[in-house]
Amino acid sequence: MHFAAVAYVGESTMEPLRYYHNITSNTLLILEAMASHGVKTLIYSSTCATYGEPEKMPIIETTPQLPINPYGKAKKMAEDIILDFSKRTDMAVMILRYFNVIGSDPEGRLGEAPRPELREHGRISGACFDAALGVISGLKVKGIDYPTADGTCIRDYIDVTDLVDAHVKALNKAEPSRVGIYNVGTGRGRSVKEFVDACKQATGVDIKIEYLSRRPGDYAEVFSDPTKINSELNWTAQHTPI
Repeated sequence: MHFAAVAYVGESTMEPLRYYHNITSNTLLILEAMASHGVKTLIYSSTCATYGEPEKMPIIETTPQLPINPYGKAKKMAEDIILDFSKRTDMAVMILRYFNVIGSDPEGRLGEAPRPELREHGRISGACFDAALGVISGLKVKGIDYPTADGTCIRDYIDVTDLVDAHVKALNKAEPSRVGIYNVGTGRGRSVKEFVDACKQATGVDIKIEYLSRRPGDYAEVFSDPTKINSELNWTAQHTPI
């Protein structure tokens, strides 16, 4: 299971070479190592960022991949390398395109802990609770002029516990000489404003909000159609984020 990657859209626009090296080049090295040591199964962590900003929602697995930021482009390149390599081998390959992952281990053993300098680029879930706890002074919402109902981005938030379950089921269904590609999401989009309002309600804290201009490389709306993963892997999101 290849999870390792830098994964901040905003940071990728400022450090594109680092992202191409970390995601694309290093995936090539992993495939070379797998080939050398006879490792025949790969579960790859990909992303909905490979789709860019499709004209039609929800996103299905055959939606054209037209990424608009270095993070999404690097992941798509890595996917292409995996697919080309798999054609010449009997590898079992499963590519999981995550939507927006949130949450922590329900028992509190693991959670988001980005380096301080990355909190600026961090995910809305961690940032909301950091603000509620006073770890940061407030929450910065980037972009309120998107063509959505409330002007903020719409995302498909998938709980990390459900994501773990998707990986287990993908591994159990992996077959030699077969490639499976799946969207991993709830099938429902929620806006950043909805997420922030839910965080305020859950914590009872009136989080200070600062509204800023759009983040480079972002898109207005993405949410999945999870029909394929539901039917082929018998996977459905069990945790409703909001």
